[in-house]
Amino acid sequence: MDQEQTVTGKSIFRIDGPPKVRGEAKYAAEYKVPDLLHAYVVTASIAKGRILSIDLSAARQFPGVVEILSHKNRPWFWPVSFLYKDAAGPPGKPFMPLYDDRVHFSGQPVALVIAESYEAARDAAALVGVTYKAEPHATDLARSPAFIPRKHRIGVAPVPHPTGDADRAFASAPVKIEAAYTTSPENHHPMELFATTVEWGDNIVTVYDKTQSPKSVELFLKVAFRLIGRKVRVVSSYVGGGFGLGLRPQQSVFLAVMAAKSLKRSVRLVLPRDHMFALGYRANTVQTVSLAADEKGRLQAIRHKAIAATSQFEDAQDPILLFSASLYRCDNVKLNYELAKLDTVSPCDMRAPGAATGMFALESAMDELAYALGADPLALRLTNYTERDQSENRPFSSKALRECYAQGSERFGWDKRSHAPRSMREDKELIGWGMATGAWEAAMSPAPARAEVRLRSDGKFEVTSSITDIGTGTYTILSQIAADELETPIERIVVRLGDSALPFNPIQGGSWTAATSGAAVQSACRKLKAKITSQAKKAGVLDRRPGTELLSASALADLLKLRRGGELSATGTMFSPPFGKRFSSATHAAVFAEVRVDEELSVVRVTRIVCAVAAGRILNPTTARSQIIGATVMGIGKALHEDTAYDHNLGRCMAHSFGDYHIPSNADVYDIDVVFVDETDTQVSPLGVKGVGEIGVVAVAPAIANAIFHATGQRMRDLPITIDRLARARSRAS
Repeated sequence: MDQEQTVTGKSIFRIDGPPKVRGEAKYAAEYKVPDLLHAYVVTASIAKGRILSIDLSAARQFPGVVEILSHKNRPWFWPVSFLYKDAAGPPGKPFMPLYDDRVHFSGQPVALVIAESYEAARDAAALVGVTYKAEPHATDLARSPAFIPRKHRIGVAPVPHPTGDADRAFASAPVKIEAAYTTSPENHHPMELFATTVEWGDNIVTVYDKTQSPKSVELFLKVAFRLIGRKVRVVSSYVGGGFGLGLRPQQSVFLAVMAAKSLKRSVRLVLPRDHMFALGYRANTVQTVSLAADEKGRLQAIRHKAIAATSQFEDAQDPILLFSASLYRCDNVKLNYELAKLDTVSPCDMRAPGAATGMFALESAMDELAYALGADPLALRLTNYTERDQSENRPFSSKALRECYAQGSERFGWDKRSHAPRSMREDKELIGWGMATGAWEAAMSPAPARAEVRLRSDGKFEVTSSITDIGTGTYTILSQIAADELETPIERIVVRLGDSALPFNPIQGGSWTAATSGAAVQSACRKLKAKITSQAKKAGVLDRRPGTELLSASALADLLKLRRGGELSATGTMFSPPFGKRFSSATHAAVFAEVRVDEELSVVRVTRIVCAVAAGRILNPTTARSQIIGATVMGIGKALHEDTAYDHNLGRCMAHSFGDYHIPSNADVYDIDVVFVDETDTQVSPLGVKGVGEIGVVAVAPAIANAIFHATGQRMRDLPITIDRLARARSRAS
């Protein structure tokens, strides 16, 4: 097939679009199963303490109630620690409710009502009376002591050792800045609520779950509930947004399977929106960044300290400082990472975990240093540009960040920017232009990926893998890869995903799915293509002309008839290629933002964003662009909206819905322009792709914060930058 006929690298509309529009794509709470019961969770109203008693008398009498489970009568389970190397999921301890009488955080499940209908379960749950013995709690990061974690989290690189003498270099440098930055906790709120439908059979338990890893959930359930001798199948064909919260088995699947096992009946559990606030969050942080430079703007010292929240029962960690030592050229770097234990649920991965938080502080500080030097913020970054990973002292497999700066700034019109704050205005609005650098690690999954490709009797090729599609376009890009490798029209490719009964794949996350699962599909297709070619030659049906497909549908059908041995198939396995000590690999981005600020009302509008991205080979510009746009919107939310407010007296999250927890709406999102910079990387993966899921969010918040400073002259170091915070800053300045 010639280059003009290939589909990889072209904008193909989403394969899963039509079934979603027609309502044919089933999500976890939409599967019809026989003999179905419904469950509803009773949650703790205190932040820390013990359960003294649970009064179930009124709830049990409610019409339709079948059973109520608590720590006193739930079936046996094993408290599982999730191991990264074995389960291909985030390490640590997934919270397993109803274990004992301990309350670790407000909103923790303390009982589960199972009834004949959702409404009956919900209404009966309100009648469950729980008596507690409350204990003193701590939910305020600013008042909680911090400590250095004894062990770094598996899968998260430890903080690099200091280089040079950052303290001495900082003290002697002619130009320096030091500032503290805070980020509020952010909660996950994808469109699809976390839900599980369990179909309990005699020999098989089928679990329809919202997850980013069906294989991980299958293993977790088998171990937790000792279902080793029973077949467990986890199905997650469509996911209405994951963003990291679905990397671990969630409370919904654990409780639903517990109820099904206890009653030997099918059970569905859908967590309402207010229960989503107790599932996990992007950790809130307090960060201090110190930067020093000479008169020419060359960095002399970088010091970055981060204190992040974690739970009392787990030392959850994010790579907050991942790029502070590697992004810019500097000989003297000192990084510190500490945790503060709070009486909350554990923080969890959230799109670009660590990087989106740490880069806000670093890139805001770089903007502050630029103003201290009287330099253009973009020029300062170019002055300190490096082609080597400073933390590992090795070259990047590829790095087109300089091209991101050039193409992004040209598209944005950065050269027309006046340097002085408050120097750009239109009517009553102040206009500000800001920019920031983004980076995210590019890798393949450390766990192997497998895919099977089968030539069916109808002449179509079926690609199967247990990997999910969390809305990123995985169905589409795998179809494109298979079509090109098999030299056949994409219409003849059928992709089945999201089923633990299919070939093993690791979690859908980390921006590595396209590289990892795509390479497995590529490998399987090449093996099958070799089989077909060999068999067709033997059968005498291989008659190829230049530029034509491998075999026509009729020729393939004839081949299968001549074989009389059933359908042809091949399995491909892809292991992460080891870099050793030769290369580092990362995606890079340059984000330019325009804001307009109503000075009287302190209302901020982000009217224009240009995001220039270097992410290796782009398999599908349309789906990749959608990924960057979605991530950019999340970045706007981080910068201006999202804040999980706590009442620290109660130790309780005060948000219950989108009325309390603000996310960007259509009216908050204006023009987002995505530029993909050409970048060739022959080292990062067999397909040359780096992934685009994370990179789009990393630099958005600091670019907006820097633009707000340029517009108003007020340096905003605390996220989110809400109307009241900006108004208070203006009041203090006046």
